[in-house]
Amino acid sequence: MKLWQGAALAVTAAALPACARAAPQRAAVFGFEFVDTSLEAPRPDEKTRLVKLDGELEDMLARSGQYVPVDLGPAAAAARRMDLRECGGCDVPLAQNAGAEVSVTGWVQKVSNLILNINLVVRQVPDGKVVRAGSVDIRGNTDESWSRGLAYLLRNRILSGDAK
Repeated sequence: MKLWQGAALAVTAAALPACARAAPQRAAVFGFEFVDTSLEAPRPDEKTRLVKLDGELEDMLARSGQYVPVDLGPAAAAARRMDLRECGGCDVPLAQNAGAEVSVTGWVQKVSNLILNINLVVRQVPDGKVVRAGSVDIRGNTDESWSRGLAYLLRNRILSGDAK
């Protein structure tokens, strides 16, 4: 490599955002929980949407290049028996046992059939420090509103330079 090529490479690397240069973090991505605080009867399409949202979250995190989802193995079954939203970081030891560097937990809160919010928290393993968190309110209880809400939350709070 010629000297000028090395200098050009160094300048190009320096211009890249830090997140683009860093190796992706291994992430334990736990499924979304559903919190229904509405006075409406539960709907089967919401369970289907929740499963779909789990897949979209893992896919978007992986495509970002910032995170690589790990296989949760036995930790997935243990997590399903817990309220990860309220347990004060009980997800962190599960993530550590799965070989992850961060834990990603989320929940969808249904206030009414018109008003919902999607929430995500990223904690560092092993100390449990929250390194990213965000919430987005969505209007409408449809596949499209849930997907668009998650994409907005990831783009503007979780994957951006804005932490917490």
